[in-house]
Formats: sequence, structure tokens, C-alpha cells
Amino acid sequence: VQLQASGGGLVQAGGSLRLSCVASGRTFSIYRMGWFRQAPGKEREFVAAINWSGGITLYGESVKGRFTISRDNAKNTVYLQMNNLIPRDTAVYYCAARRAQVQDYDYWGQGTQVTVSS
Repeated sequence: VQLQASGGGLVQAGGSLRLSCVASGRTFSIYRMGWFRQAPGKEREFVAAINWSGGITLYGESVKGRFTISRDNAKNTVYLQMNNLIPRDTAVYYCAARRAQVQDYDYWGQGTQVTVSS
């Protein structure tokens, strides 16, 4: 499975961005897709996840109520709509995919930079 993330950029606090992640290859093996982020000098942080079928969603505490994850199976794409952005959201955002038979995410995209100015 290959993942291509896009949509990052520079935005002012209070603004919005939508990230996209297109999956290709053995997409039939995907069980769940997620977004993670990592700011300089900090640990990688879980942002959100969605089951490839069934639409079950999960969110990190710091983004609940502001971010929304969704999917378009026909386009093999997962989106992360980010609203009411704050400077703390500044990070490189990575999309990832995992198969049902493993616990960890085993496919990762290249990351897209999100910068929120105050």
C-alpha cells in the first residue's frame, strides 16, 4: 500500500485546512486509516482514525470537536477537515494505514506540513 498525503500549508489561527490522503496498491487489505502529527522536538501524536468500511471514527483529545475525518472509498481517499486551527496544531501530518491482522499502522505516507500562525 502506498499513501500520498497533501493539503498542508500556512494558515492563520482560527482558519481551516483539509488534508487528503490517497491510497494505492493493495487497498483491499486496509482495515483502518489514521492521521498522526509530529511537531519539532515532540513525540508523534495520534490525531484521528477511521475504519475503511463501517465509518467508525476515533479522535485524539486535543482535536475533538475541531477536526473531522472522513473517507471516500471510491477514490481510495481519506480526508482530515481541520477547523478552528490553533498554533499548537503546527506539525507535520502523516497519514497511515493498518491491516486488520496487525495492531500497529504498517503503511505511512510522506507527511505534509501544517503551520498555524498566531
